Amino acid sequence: MSNPTLAAAAVMPQDAAQDTEVSPDVVKKVLGASFVGNFVEWFDYASYGYFATVIAHAFFPEIAPTSALLATFAVFAISFIIRPVGGIIWGAIGDRVGRRTALSWSILIMSGATTVIALLPSYHQIGLLAPVLLLLVRMVQGFSAAGEYAGATSFIAEYSPTHRRGLYTSIVPASTAAGLLAGSLMSAGLFAFLDEAQMQSFGWRIPFLLALPLGFIGLYIRLRLEDTPKFRELEKTHHVEATPVRELFRNHRRQIAIAFGVTCLNAVGFYLILSYMPTYLSTEMGMGKAQAFLATSISLASYIFLIFLMGMLSDRLGRKTALITASVLFMGLTVPLFSMLDGASFATIVLIQIAFGALLTINDGTLPCFLSEIFPTRVRYSGFAFSFNAANALFGGTAPFVATWLISVTGSKLAPAWYLVGAAGLALVAMLMARETAGKPLED
Repeated sequence: MSNPTLAAAAVMPQDAAQDTEVSPDVVKKVLGASFVGNFVEWFDYASYGYFATVIAHAFFPEIAPTSALLATFAVFAISFIIRPVGGIIWGAIGDRVGRRTALSWSILIMSGATTVIALLPSYHQIGLLAPVLLLLVRMVQGFSAAGEYAGATSFIAEYSPTHRRGLYTSIVPASTAAGLLAGSLMSAGLFAFLDEAQMQSFGWRIPFLLALPLGFIGLYIRLRLEDTPKFRELEKTHHVEATPVRELFRNHRRQIAIAFGVTCLNAVGFYLILSYMPTYLSTEMGMGKAQAFLATSISLASYIFLIFLMGMLSDRLGRKTALITASVLFMGLTVPLFSMLDGASFATIVLIQIAFGALLTINDGTLPCFLSEIFPTRVRYSGFAFSFNAANALFGGTAPFVATWLISVTGSKLAPAWYLVGAAGLALVAMLMARETAGKPLED
């Protein structure tokens, strides 16, 4: 999991130091803090999706299995409603007070909320209050996650040299996938070594209990860093935006629309391919849960390796070219690849998931850098966080629910594939309206 990350990080400091006048040690800390913090956030957040079927039994035992799974994914989706609000609040903090402050508080809140999930009583213990408490805690998770991805990317982008910004910021989606991979491997191990009764009793709680110590590690690393050179320069010249949200919606509506549109592919693709897929394979394709998580883990490992390559290619080919290519490929290949899953062998399923992961990296390895480049520094955090989280609220968090619902309504196992094709089409329209941002200095 860590080899490609360490390899990429090892080559970064020399160039970064030359272009941004930051010491190699500081750049290493920036990359490490961004990786560890984002890893912790998404390990916590992904654990819910990977244990969805077990959580459904613990909190919704009185209804049919499909309905219980829909209810579990509905809680997953509803928790995303607060993310655009969280994006505005964290963005305002990041643009007014500093990126480091926002990132430090977000990881602390996420870790605390995730630990609470591990301690929640089940439906059999307190009845309907159990799913209500689950929903409330999930909304706190959604609020804290709203500040992480945008903040970590903005933090790295503002330390990066212009000609390597795509490579450097690709560490953010890589750390996200690494968190998912850690969650998937833990899920595979727990499903393999614990029986059903043990999983229902205590097994599903184990990943959530790890949140607190991991969160404190990430917080410690972040608090040892200074804020970015770009933000400190704004402070020095007294150009920090007093009301970044007002500035954002008054003068940057076009950028918001483009950012929202192109993020839709990331939102649907990320949650369908990297989070929902184990549930899809086990419930729709009849694969064993341990095998489903193992297949996803292998595809995640390849995703992490490829994400750095795609970030580097976006520096050479341009963000617009890469993101348009991703949209076109998803529109053409998604349905055929989903069709091949039915009746496929384990090896074939793994290859299909690797192929999906490779397609997704074209988008994900480019998107964070693109979103950090289209907004100026004074509203970068706010613009990125709002547009990214709005798209994820409408299309990302709802993706597992919509996929499960579409299958139940249409009777077609290909329904999620067509949903992903639609998201790719929307992203393509957005990128056709966008300008190239690669190779240009960040706007103040």
